[in-house]
Amino acid sequence: MERGELAERLAGLRVGAPGNGTVVEEAEPGRFMASFARAVSDGGNIFLSNPSWRSGERASLRGLAGKAPCGERGWLMIPSGGAGGGLKFARHDGRTVSAAVSGFCRHFGMERVNAVCVLPLHHVSGFMAWMRCALTGGVFLPWSWKEAQAGRFPADRPADCCLSLVPTQLQRLLSSGEAVAWLRTFRIVFVGGGPVWDGLIEKAARLGLPLCTSYGATETAAMVAALRPEQFLGGMRGCGSALPHARIEAADGVIRVSGESVFRGYFPAFQEERSWTTGDFGGFGPDGSLSILGRSDDVVVTGGQKVFPAEVEAALMLSGEFDDVAVVGLPDAEWGRVVVACHPAGPRSPGAERLREALSGLASFKHPKRYLAVSPWPRNPQGKIDRAELLRLAAGA
Repeated sequence: MERGELAERLAGLRVGAPGNGTVVEEAEPGRFMASFARAVSDGGNIFLSNPSWRSGERASLRGLAGKAPCGERGWLMIPSGGAGGGLKFARHDGRTVSAAVSGFCRHFGMERVNAVCVLPLHHVSGFMAWMRCALTGGVFLPWSWKEAQAGRFPADRPADCCLSLVPTQLQRLLSSGEAVAWLRTFRIVFVGGGPVWDGLIEKAARLGLPLCTSYGATETAAMVAALRPEQFLGGMRGCGSALPHARIEAADGVIRVSGESVFRGYFPAFQEERSWTTGDFGGFGPDGSLSILGRSDDVVVTGGQKVFPAEVEAALMLSGEFDDVAVVGLPDAEWGRVVVACHPAGPRSPGAERLREALSGLASFKHPKRYLAVSPWPRNPQGKIDRAELLRLAAGA
């Protein structure tokens, strides 16, 4: 789709009838873009769907897609776990997307954005990589992550391309000299979607990569703070300063984002307020760079994907293999964090077959990578798990 045509379609939404929500679910980028373009032309609510979702997530989507007619604003639903857990869709539209693209271009001094994309387009990071190119007339080149990981890179692309990676992808590429040489050819290599561990950052710096660590969310139409590559290579760390379209505050240490790219509520709700309390703890250092200390809730971010412990715990309890179970995230050099299921120590181990069956309704990235027997079990008389103590016990197991 041409730049002008897409911009016109994004701005010229036709209000749809109740129950006309369109689900865009395509793994192949070309089919995704074509399906999205048709959906925008048709008008009405559009839901981006993860092709890897299983029965649990799909049931949630079916329950939401026909709930409300399309309004004049907030018709683009991008999946997000949100701050409260469970599957949610953040409302966006042409205005929020355009504001995010405009702020991005001003922050990095670009008039036209070119990008190679190895991220899925149903995810806000991949989707916004496409939007930046589409709305500025740049070149957008989708590429298979499997091809890149195997050392096969696109041969024909503009010299000033950007590339977005999650930390796990960057970690894998840094193990190959050929891949490192390829990364050096980019104008900017963005890394986000989850915690970036210090060892990975410093290795990228030693290799002279034009890295940009950033901060953003589905609810903010991707990045709202970013460290420019020249700052990174000059020794600055953190997530950089706020982009021009966003205002970031850290009241009592909790990050709050305001601005035109902020979502319009979790569907089917709608909000006029253009600010969002993220649930992340952090603040700005003396150099003006944003640092994120951690989440105020218990979300586990693994390989760029959000996992909510309560959802996994509920599935595990249904297996009948546990008297009690709690899910935490433990540090991992490849994934950032891995999902770990902890249970009280006892005479038997949980049965693998029943666990597989219980987890079959959840996407594979939500499945625990390890099962740990813990003693003493840190649940208080009021029935609440002491997660700090559980993390300590699990880390020492």
